[in-house]
This record gives sequence, C-alpha cells and structure tokens, in this order.
Amino acid sequence: MAEAHQAVAFQFTVTPDGIDLHMSHQALTEIYLSGVRSWKKRIIGLKNSVITGVYPASPSSWLFVVIAILATMYTRSDPSMGLIAKIQEHLPVSILCLFILNQCQTLVSAVLFSTMLWLLLIFTMRMCLKQLLSYHRWMFEKHGKMSNTTKVWVALVRIFSGRKPLLYSYQGSLPNLPVPAIKDTVKRHLESVRPLMDDAEYERMTKLSAEFESSLGKRLHWYLKLKALWATNYVSDWWEEYVYLRGRSPIMVNSNYYGMDFMYVTPTPIQAARAGNSLHAYFLYRRKLNKEELKPTRIPGTLIPLCSAQCERVFNTTRIPGEETDTVQHWQDSDYIAVYHSGRYFRLRMYHAGRLLSPREIEFQIQKILDDPSPPSKGEAKLGALTAGDRIPWAKARMKYFSSGVNKRSLDYIEKAAFFVSLDDDEQGGMADDPTRLDSYAKSLLHGKCFDRWFDKSFTVVYFKNGKMGLNGEHSWADAPVLSHAWQYVLSTDCFQLGYNAEGHCKGEVDASLPQPQKLNWEIPPECEEQISGSLAVAQALADDVDVHVFAFEEFGKGKIKRCRVSPDAFIQLALQLAYYRDQGRFCLTYEASMTRLFKEGRTETVRSCTNESSAFVRALEGGEVRPREMRLFQEASEKHQHLYRMAMTGAGIDRHLFCLYVVSKYLRVESPFLKEVLSEPWRLSTSQTPLQVEMFDIVNYPEYVSCGGGFGPVADDGYGVSYCALGDNMFNFHITCKHSCPDTGANKFGAQIRKALRDLLQLLCPNQTELRKTEVKRPEFKKDL
Repeated sequence: MAEAHQAVAFQFTVTPDGIDLHMSHQALTEIYLSGVRSWKKRIIGLKNSVITGVYPASPSSWLFVVIAILATMYTRSDPSMGLIAKIQEHLPVSILCLFILNQCQTLVSAVLFSTMLWLLLIFTMRMCLKQLLSYHRWMFEKHGKMSNTTKVWVALVRIFSGRKPLLYSYQGSLPNLPVPAIKDTVKRHLESVRPLMDDAEYERMTKLSAEFESSLGKRLHWYLKLKALWATNYVSDWWEEYVYLRGRSPIMVNSNYYGMDFMYVTPTPIQAARAGNSLHAYFLYRRKLNKEELKPTRIPGTLIPLCSAQCERVFNTTRIPGEETDTVQHWQDSDYIAVYHSGRYFRLRMYHAGRLLSPREIEFQIQKILDDPSPPSKGEAKLGALTAGDRIPWAKARMKYFSSGVNKRSLDYIEKAAFFVSLDDDEQGGMADDPTRLDSYAKSLLHGKCFDRWFDKSFTVVYFKNGKMGLNGEHSWADAPVLSHAWQYVLSTDCFQLGYNAEGHCKGEVDASLPQPQKLNWEIPPECEEQISGSLAVAQALADDVDVHVFAFEEFGKGKIKRCRVSPDAFIQLALQLAYYRDQGRFCLTYEASMTRLFKEGRTETVRSCTNESSAFVRALEGGEVRPREMRLFQEASEKHQHLYRMAMTGAGIDRHLFCLYVVSKYLRVESPFLKEVLSEPWRLSTSQTPLQVEMFDIVNYPEYVSCGGGFGPVADDGYGVSYCALGDNMFNFHITCKHSCPDTGANKFGAQIRKALRDLLQLLCPNQTELRKTEVKRPEFKKDL
C-alpha cells in the first residue's frame, strides 16, 4: 500500500545482474529533517538546562565574576586570600605544558577560582530562595493587612527571583513537602468527623485515634519521615501509583475528566476548520513547552511560583495497562497525532519538510479523513472500548493480541502520538443553542460512545460535526489545572490570534505535496472481538448510569461576593453544604481538591469542607435563627474554611498524611483498625474548582468568550461530583454528576438546591436587596470576523 511504502527509506532486490537498490527520496528527506528537528530540540534542551541549572543567576553572570576577580588582582590585591596560589600549585602537569608562562598559570587559576566562587554564590542564592519560599505565614494574614515581616519577605523574594525565569527555573528552589506531626493529623481528623457522628460514635473514634497515635502511629510516622528525607516528595509517587495506576476498574467516568468549549460562541461551524486552528495551537503550545518559554505558574497576584513538574508529560504520554498495575509511558517527541473517525484510526503527520503544518493545511488533512470512504477493518470500529472497560482484561488482550505484528505497529502509532483526536459525527451545543443541551454535551465528553475515545492517552480532543469541541483527560499523569492551562491557551489562540476567513475556513494556503493521512491496519481475531464486546458492555453500563447536569448561574458572581468581604470559594462551599443538607437531610464527608504545588512535585490535598462551623451554620439557617446569630455563624464557617484551605496548601492537610501512613502499614504488613476505617470513609460530596487563566481572556470586553469549564464523574455510588468555575465577576458555572442507580440522588434535583442555596446565602449577606440583578450576557451564535 502507498502509505506503507512511504515509511520505507530504501528497498533492494537481488537479481542475476547484482543488487537492485530502490531508494525513496521523500522518505530519506523526511528522515533527515526529523533528525535535524530532533537535534535542534536537544540543543535547546541543553541550553535551557544550563540556564535553569544556574538560576537564579544567569550564565552571563559568570563572566561578570571572572572580570571582577581579575580586576581586583590587577590592583595587586588577592581577593581569594591565597586560594588562587593554592590552585596554581595543584594544576595538572598537562595543563602546565599548555601554559608555560607564570602569568598564564595565574590567569587559569583565577578563572577556576572565579568559577568556584560563582557556583558557591548560585548555591547560596538558591538556598536563600528555597528558605524564602518555605515561608507561608503571609497566606494566613488578613486581606489588605500585610505585616512588616511579610513586606520584607516580598522584597527579598523579588530580589532572589532573578529576571525572566523559564518554565522550570524555580524547580531547584522549591521546598520539599513537610510531614505533619502525627498528633496534629489525628487531632484534625477527629475534628473533621465530629459533625458526622453522634456522641457514642465519636467517643469510639476518639479512643481508636488515641490508641493509634500512642502505638503504631509513631512507628509508621518514623518510616514516613525517613522517606521524606530521601524522596523529593513523600506523597506524589505513592499517590500516582496506588490511587490511580493500581485501580483495576474502568478509568472512564471513574478517573478521567472532561473540559468544554466556549459557552456562547462557536467560532466556526466547520468541523475540519475548528480542528485545523486548535490542533495547530496545541503544537504551538508544545513548542513553547519544549523551549520552556511558558511563564512559570504562580499564585495569582503574587510572585510565588508553583511546581511545574507535571507539565513535562502533557504530550506524548500514554497510560499502559498491566495486570497488577498500570504504568505511565512518556516519549520525548512525536511529530504526529492519532485520529479516530467512523470506526477507523489514522496517523496524521503534523510536520512537513521540517515545518509545522499551517491551520489551513491541517484542516485540509482532517477533511481528507472525514471524506475517506473506506470501511473499518474487522474488529476495528469498537477497539477503543478496551481502554474504557476493566483494566485486567485490557492488559491481557494487549499482551496477547497487540504485542507483535501489524497490531503492535498500529497500537504504537496511537500510544506514541502527541495526543488523540476523535472526529465525532454528532452535534453538540452550548448555552447559545439551548442550555439543556449542555448536559448531553458533557456526557459525550465524559464517555462518548465508550469506544470512540482513547481513554489511556494523556488527553483526547473531540471535534463535533457542528464545530463544537472539547476534551477528555486521563488523570494519573497530572492534575486538571495543568491540562486546563493548555486547553485555555488553545481556545484563546484559536479565536483571538489565528481566526477564520469569511466562510469559516482556516486562513492560509495548502501545500499540494502533503502526503495522505495514513490509515492504520489491524488484524483482530474473533477471540479479541469477544474481549472488545465484553469491555464495551462494562463501559456502556457505567456510562448509562451517569447522570449529568451543567448549568450557568448568572444572577451574581464572585464580584458581588467579594464586595461582601467573603471568600467566593468559601461562599460556594457553604452553599454546597446547605444544598446537600436540604437534598439528603444530613451532612456528609466532603472532598474539596486543593493543590500542594507550592512544594516540589506537589499535586493535591483534601480540604474537608464539612466542618463543625459549617454544620452549625446550616442548622441555624434551617432552624429559623435570628439574623445576627446566622451572620456570626456564617462568618465563623467561612473563616474556618479559608483556614483549612490554607493549611492544605501549605502542607498541613491530613488526608495525604493518613494515606501515606496506610501505605507504610501495608509495606510492614501490619493492620491498623484506625487507618482502615479512615481510608474507607466514603466521599459522598466530591468538589473541585476549575481555575480560569484570566490573562488569556478579556471577559470584560468579550463576555461571550467564556469557557463552560469541565467536570468529572461521581466518586461514590450514592454521592455527587460537583465542579464549579467563577467566570468573570458575574457568573458561576456548575457541573454535577451522580448515578441513576441511586434513588436518593439526582443531578437536576441537586442543581436546583444549589441555585436556591446561592440565593439564600446572598440574601443573608444583603438583606436589603429585594431582587437579584441578572447579568446581561451577549450570546452570538457565530461570529465570522474575529
């Protein structure tokens, strides 16, 4: 086949006249250009390694130190206090042969001393910056009231942070995640479960905690502190392995999450054109990532950097199934993407003649795939269901049917691709079309048809027939904010930098010599087809059970809440507690994700949002207490939530510590009734806030260009998953999931309770406001000229 021959650089045939050599000029050219591109990337990586390695100094500062030392020596003084002479005495003989003159020997000795002094200064600056970044008291100070200590600290951080840091410049200066004291963790856990237990249950848990703290807990904690001294981060490797990779149930719905397109705008109704712009933008982002030109992520409004280690695996990454545990495989580079459409898989090269394809060329190639009339090969159409079902059957099938021959070659093309693309034949819509369509839109991104996504890839980009798009992200390699940053870059670049012509096509011209997209071939035996059908049945049952509701709350946003001097996140979390209490008539263990990226290789920590203070406030509000008492309890609950969030961010959370203690107990093969009970407590309300990169979007002047955000599946069979996002100052977006199989939960029902709770809390804060002002938002269906 033509596409197969293009991959062969040369062939030869033995004839009576000798060896007949056939060479493919195009293939050799592609090999040469690929090699050049690879070496350019290595050189850039080496240069960035040097710049990052000497940060917060710069490579040019070495020359400054050398000149300063030589200038001082020129004045006949010895800045080294005899060290230069000592170095000169111990120079190797081979070097002495090269520098016969004594003056040259002195010069070499001075340069060596200057280099050592420069390295010592770098080490000192880095240690100072690390100590400065270990200071977290600023986070606990009241807004607008900065202490003198913090003012001095801010100035020093600014001085030691250097100029124009690269993406990974701060990695060597970030502090390690501290291990909390065992007594503090046990105490905070008891406090967190108090509103969920009656007096008898709480007394039993208190005794269990005291017994653990005084005996086994100390032993386990000692081993954990030993690991913290040795490992970069005492949590992250175990968290990735035991929470994600060792799970044997489907990752679809249970682990993977989704992200959505603009809420009110579809920039073009042409599917291939939308793919052309956004795919080009993804590779622009990858180029910036490889060159480390992206700015280091910081806490908004501050100079405080966050760990960027997770960014390394955004592209060219796949989760590989195993019988006992999966693994995450990352390749250094990939110049193509894997594309699925109508049951067929394609390999689409994104580079030609050493350059990245233009958006118009990518649109042209995608349209070729859409127009390709070839049918799927036997067993190919629903092959992706293997990634959606249980992990053990997929691992066995991969080993048995995809470890050699044409199946292995095609699977390698998918797994080593930069990322996966699904061209969906369905149409999906946003708020501008019909608000109720957001639910089916979210469900499609969360699980699709259970075979038209490759759930093992780091992420899958989905393009719908009407130009709408979205993504599905695998969770083990990184947390959602990392992929969200790339996604929001693509959205903003698509609309505000690349744009479309008047007909809705990508701008630019097409090179007629582009090779055809390569259709992947498969040889699927009947036994493997049976396994595919089994995985699809498991995945379909899981997908059918998911209930999803997405809605935009436009009556007010974080701007009004901030004017009431309340944290928007605390406000929403209290509204969720009120809504859940009204929905279920009880309180539950609540999970709110908080990041620990202030520390090296940090990922997440849990904020236990259901507290004694929040439950007291909800009971008072539902019991009809007088307003002054309600307001006092509201303030106490809000301040408690903010305190817990800050504790989690600064390494003083409890759940990751308890998790690691449990892992140590399993390694030591000792049973802990306390840890077993703690780790089995269900999270019936799991929540997360989707961050918005405000610098990428001008929401004030373009309020219609706001993303719908994203969501995830429910954590507990009888619980809710809630993701929310503050869109500008005047809107919140909520994603609610639960399971149809639970008669006590319902996504739409809980959404109604959240709306009512939000209104009631604002009415409490603003009692004189008789009617909430509804924000006017533009809703153009399609803007041709961007």
